[in-house]
Amino acid sequence: MLGDRRANELWYMFDETTLYHVGPELEQAFTDIETALGDGWERAIFDAWMAMAATSDYPHNFIEYVTPIKGPLAVLSKAQLGVFDTYYRPGGRGIVNAFADFAQGVLYDPRRERPVHTMNGNPPPGYHIWFIFMRSMMLLDISRHRWERMAPVNAMAWALQTIAKPTQTEVKEPLPRQVVVREAVKWLPRSVRQLDRDFLSYPLPEGMS
Repeated sequence: MLGDRRANELWYMFDETTLYHVGPELEQAFTDIETALGDGWERAIFDAWMAMAATSDYPHNFIEYVTPIKGPLAVLSKAQLGVFDTYYRPGGRGIVNAFADFAQGVLYDPRRERPVHTMNGNPPPGYHIWFIFMRSMMLLDISRHRWERMAPVNAMAWALQTIAKPTQTEVKEPLPRQVVVREAVKWLPRSVRQLDRDFLSYPLPEGMS
């Protein structure tokens, strides 16, 4: 195992909880989301948000869209925050570092077939999908303040992964510290409304390649 041990454990258990060994309550929540949004529901909510967030009716149009899945989103929120809180203090620096390590591809975990904990794909769509789910939870007042603090961290990771271009099969050298600090200073203070505009740029942050 390479990289920070606690960060490795966080992302291992996050996948265990939300992907590989999903409990009955969360599994039902995923089923309910699929029933409401249809097959390919991650793509459906992505397409809906990208279209609606660019209009003058936003966020009211998107609130109407996600209101039918408020119950399942509350279950998902509880599961994800529960994993974070097991390993890091809410609002602390540790979770920021864990996201930065994840984005750079420096966490090697031999327990996985693809042993590097990082977002799949280059460029990865996952940061957009996650932001849209975070935004849904905020707008429906599901642990709103927690997700308001997490959304800029997710955006920072999106930018860092754009620079690092990691894979899930080969561990990377960390980016220079000044690059990580620069992106943290740029993204972490951003408001949710600023991030709404930022994430309309797809697949990369505006001005980055």
